[in-house]
Amino acid sequence: MNLNKVFILGRLTADPQLRQTSGGQSVVNFGLATNRVWIDKSGTKKEEAEFHNVVLWGKNAEIASQFLAKGRLVLIEGRLQTRTWEDRQGQKRRITEIIGERIQLGPRPVGVPQFSETNPPTGEINQTPLKEELPIIEAEEETGEEIKPEDLPF
Repeated sequence: MNLNKVFILGRLTADPQLRQTSGGQSVVNFGLATNRVWIDKSGTKKEEAEFHNVVLWGKNAEIASQFLAKGRLVLIEGRLQTRTWEDRQGQKRRITEIIGERIQLGPRPVGVPQFSETNPPTGEINQTPLKEELPIIEAEEETGEEIKPEDLPF
């Protein structure tokens, strides 16, 4: 049995640009940067960046072009695919891409409006973002009793 599955979490290196194929299919390509941090033998902290090419099709491409931008965090689940072609100078070229099958958007940056059915986007620039309701936690009066480990529910 063979398996070609990729999970990658990283930040966009540029804004995605939505295009349409001649058959009307939506497609978007973008770069995704991931980094790795480790401590070498001498105890020095090292960091290395890796850059990946991502391709999304159909509804995923439309979602990416609408909600993703350079620097945003995204999780991509997909597969690896290598394409080969000949350029205008007759040179053989190869590229390995991640073909995204599922995407999960990262957290919204601070100051980005959040919309709902009761607060839909109107196309105006100065939208008022929804205020996130915080739960109210009412502290009980102190009884002076000590918390015992056997009283904990876990």
